[in-house]
Amino acid sequence: MKLANVERAGTRAAPYILSMLRIVAALLFLSYGTAKFFGFPGPGPKLTPLLTVAGVFELVGGTLLVIGLFSRPVAFVLSGMMAVGYFVEHLPRGFFPTVNRGSEAIMFCFIFLYVAAAGPGPWSLDAWRGPAWRGPAWRKWLASLTGR
Repeated sequence: MKLANVERAGTRAAPYILSMLRIVAALLFLSYGTAKFFGFPGPGPKLTPLLTVAGVFELVGGTLLVIGLFSRPVAFVLSGMMAVGYFVEHLPRGFFPTVNRGSEAIMFCFIFLYVAAAGPGPWSLDAWRGPAWRGPAWRKWLASLTGR
C-alpha cells in the first residue's frame, strides 16, 4: 500500500475517528460519575462536597458528550474542570503524573480541549442539528444589536 493511499484513507477517516475518541472518552469519564453516585461499575469514593460537584459534572457532561450535544462548550468546561482537578488533587502529591496518579486527569483535560477546538465529529447530535445551531447564540444577539 502506498503512503499516499494511507494518507488519503486517514484524511477520510479522521472525522469519524474524532467521533469515536469523543464517545469513548466520554463513556470513560461518565463511569467516574456513575461510580460516585450509583456504585457502578464499582464502588466510588466517599462523597465530599467537592467530589459531589465533580460527580455531577461527570454525569451531566459525560452524557452530553456521549450523545454529542453542546459538545464544544461542554468539552471546554470539562477540560477546565480536569485541569483544576489535577492541580488541586494530584499535583500536591508529587510533580510526576506517574507518582501523583494524575495521568488520567491530564489525558481527559487535553482530549476534552481537543474536542472543544475540533468539534464533536459527524456522529453527534450537534452535527445532526445542522449548521444553524453551531454558532453561539450570543453572536447572533450581538450582531442584531450592532446591525452587522
